[in-house]
Amino acid sequence: MSILPEGEQLRKAVKWISDQRSEQPGAALFSLIEKACLKFDLTPKDGEFLMRHITEQDAKS
Repeated sequence: MSILPEGEQLRKAVKWISDQRSEQPGAALFSLIEKACLKFDLTPKDGEFLMRHITEQDAKS
């Protein structure tokens, strides 16, 4: 059992990806998502969510 509340790692991953994209605007999104999944120990389902969430946010901008 994790000490962090459910979904906390996913929220941290979204913030980390956002920070990375600000620091490295040319970074490949897929690569950042892969790194975030490893860094925050996310499931493949979480990785799919990140890809959908971020691409939807990009489309709205």
